[in-house]
This record gives sequence, C-alpha cells and structure tokens, in this order.
Amino acid sequence: MAVVVFAENNAGSFKKASFEIVSYAAAIAKTMGTSVTAVVLGSMEDAVAAELGTYGASKVVKVSDVSLDTFESHAHAKALAEVAKAEGAKVVVLANTYSGKAIAPRLSVKLSAALASGAVALPEINGSFTVLRSVFSNKGFANIQLDTDVKIVSLTPNSYKVVADGSAAAVENRSLGIASGDFKSTSVEVKKVTGKIPLTEAELVVSAGRGLKGPENWHLVEDLATTLGAATACSKPVSDMHWRTHDEHVGQTGITIKPNLYIAIGISGAIQHLAGVSGSKVIVAINTDKEAPFFKIADYGIVGDAFEVLPKLNEALSKFKAAN
Repeated sequence: MAVVVFAENNAGSFKKASFEIVSYAAAIAKTMGTSVTAVVLGSMEDAVAAELGTYGASKVVKVSDVSLDTFESHAHAKALAEVAKAEGAKVVVLANTYSGKAIAPRLSVKLSAALASGAVALPEINGSFTVLRSVFSNKGFANIQLDTDVKIVSLTPNSYKVVADGSAAAVENRSLGIASGDFKSTSVEVKKVTGKIPLTEAELVVSAGRGLKGPENWHLVEDLATTLGAATACSKPVSDMHWRTHDEHVGQTGITIKPNLYIAIGISGAIQHLAGVSGSKVIVAINTDKEAPFFKIADYGIVGDAFEVLPKLNEALSKFKAAN
C-alpha cells in the first residue's frame, strides 16, 4: 500500500525535483495512513540513496541493473512498474521533468492507472482523489479526479516545498533482470551541459532577449546571474540566432520553468514566451518600451535601457549581499 516515488538521479546524485516529490509523496502517504517507498534506478551508493529518508521515504529500493544507468523510457517504465506492483502501490509519484513525462504515460498503461500530469498542489483525498493541475499554458487550473485503483501523479518542479525532517531510510538492493529487449531505443551519444544550474531546477532565473543587441553583451546577464546565484535563460529569437545555446531557450516551444524569481531583460513578452514562464512566482521586467506586453503580467517593471540598468542593479545587489 506504499506510495511509490521515482527519484531521478544524475551520475549518482539526486536532482532537487527528487527531494520535492519525496516530500510531496510523504504528505500524501500521511493522509492515506501509509509510507513512502522511493525507487532509484541505476548505480548509486547506498549512503546517498538513504538520504531520501530525510525527506520522508521509509524505504529506498535501489534497482542496480547496470543497463539502467542510461535513461531509456521503456526500460525505466518497466522497472518502476515492477517495483510498484511488488510494493502494492496505490499511488505513484514522479517529477514532471523530461524523464518523468516520458515514463508516466508508459507506466500508466502498465499499471492500468489514471494519470494526472503537471500537478501543482497536494491532491484532495476525501472519498475521491482529485489533483489540481495547470492548463492552457498556465492561464488556468483544472481539477482532475482519478478513479482507478492505482493513480499516477507527476508534480511540476518548484510547486512543492522540500521538507527535511526525517532520518536515513533503509536501502534494499534489487535486480530486476532488465534485458536488452526491454530497450526500444539506443543512445548513440549523450552530451551534458556542465557548470550551469539546470533551468528546470533553478529557483532564480535571469533571462534576456534581442534587447541585448548581441552575444558580446551577454556578460551583463551572466554577471547579474552570478551575483544572484541564478541560472541564465533566453528568448527563442536569441537561441535561433545562436547568441545562446538552445538549452537556455524558455517559452512554449522551449523549456517551461516555474522559478521563484524570473528577471526578463529586453524581452517584449510575446504570448509564446509568456506561456513558458508565467508560472514564475515573481516576475521582473526590464525594457525600454513601456508598452511591452511583459509589463502587463510583471510584478515589478523597470522602464529603462538594460545597458544602464543592469550594471547599477548588479552593483546594488553586490553591496546588499556584502552587507548581509
């Protein structure tokens, strides 16, 4: 009857979203009067896996099949389904990340389970199981009632607080015998961006558009991001012109993010861009055009030239950090 969680990891360490969903699952388990079993796929030290107990997991099942070190949605879905069945899970929780989005529908079929993707709050469990999720590019919300015996919820990153009030969990190593036939696709090459805060996990994001006039001016964005400890992002035209790499493109056709703070510099605020960032808790817009659409949804706005505003803003923030 445990609530089962898929805890994503990257090269032997957990992603922030994993701590969020374990905390989220722990709150669900408390309401249901049960416990949380976290599932780790791929190689990881037992001591690291046990840390999930800090966030509410009672047990960690570490599937140590070497073949699972490389992500493959079909094989991962099969492994997770087998653990969920063995644990008698009635609720399975994943993060609504790229991996989670690939696994969740396949897992839904394997478990004959209803799926609510993109959840933004704890479900209402009172005779029914109702999940609140964002819809229409964060323009509205919908309550999704799950009536199947097994239910799957994928949680939008940065939608639930991390709660660390537990202790190390017991770790159980299992081999499920995942074979080559379980892999429906093969990775030819994996390229990972290093030295950056992943946008999907960032709580602070500094983003810019064509208002920066060229890649040679991007140091202004990077300087501010460094001061804040933030990730950097950009609009679609910027990535299309190769000023910045596509992994920094946020918007409807890029990465959807939900940071605590999003600073938009020299971005007009076209609807396609807003669709990917409107879930941000606080939005700051900096633009020379006082009629820019971004100002209509921004919590704070600065009408001014970024080349004048950014150095002053960075200087003020540096002084504030030094004094505190």
